[in-house]
This record gives sequence, C-alpha cells and structure tokens, in this order.
Amino acid sequence: MYAVIRTGGKQYRVAPGETVRVETLAHEDGKIEFSDVLAVSGEAGSFEQELGGAKVLAEVVGEGRGDKILVFHFKRKKQYKKMQGHRQGFVEVRINEILVNGKSFKAENK
Repeated sequence: MYAVIRTGGKQYRVAPGETVRVETLAHEDGKIEFSDVLAVSGEAGSFEQELGGAKVLAEVVGEGRGDKILVFHFKRKKQYKKMQGHRQGFVEVRINEILVNGKSFKAENK
C-alpha cells in the first residue's frame, strides 16, 4: 500500500509507517495533512481510479537543515571568483494514514 504525494515542488512515494524528509512546511501541533495526492495503490500493479478527497495524514518527527551545498562561480581570465553556501530546511514526517474513497490504510504500531 502506497501513495504518491506532491509537496514543495517534488513528488514522494509514501507508505503508512515510513518516515520522509520534505521541505519546510507550516504545521500545527505536529500534524500535517497532504491533500495533493497523485496516485494511490492498494495492491501491486493496480491503482485507485477515483482520487476524490484522497488525503495523507502525517505527524512531525523533527525539523532541521540539510548538509551545506557550496555554489562556486568562476569566470576564467577575469579574476572573478564567488563562493556561496546554502542549507535547505526540512521537516521529517511519519506517515500515519492514507485515506481514499472511504478506505483507510493505517500504519501498524511497533
């Protein structure tokens, strides 16, 4: 059982119980709801045809910033060099439940 969601300009394949790092999102009391669901598969090789009202519910596990990416600009023969760093913020979420067509797929508690 998995779903494909879109957030932060990227697409993620998620399943109940797994943890995913997505770009920084606003969240209230640690709960996030992804309503932009592109595809849902209940079993291997088949997809749900109707996705009206499909949602993915998740809870925030942690927040942070990724590794530093160095951006270096250089123009030869012009004595021009420029170094810049960037660290993208992320939110780590745990997928709790996938809701589609009145069916609910939940994560097993360990």
